[in-house]
Amino acid sequence: MSIQESEREDMIMSKKPVHEIRLGRIRAAIWENETQNGPRHNVTFTRLYKDGNTWKDSGSFGRDDLPLVAKVADMAHTWIFQYKPEAGESNGS
Repeated sequence: MSIQESEREDMIMSKKPVHEIRLGRIRAAIWENETQNGPRHNVTFTRLYKDGNTWKDSGSFGRDDLPLVAKVADMAHTWIFQYKPEAGESNGS
């Protein structure tokens, strides 16, 4: 792996979501990506669970998780449409 690839992976790993929403054990992380047309958002969903004494997450959801996934997705959708960068933040324009 080249130094450039390693630095890119470090940047990706250290990037944090711009917002998180959690209901129970279902979490949505909202990520912002800068594009030529301005910021765009993507959302990842995870289910938190405990394995012994360790908390882990999964991208797999059971039947009973789905109502909360839908609610968290709706909340993420609302947040993205209401999102306004704070004063002083660059918005790419």
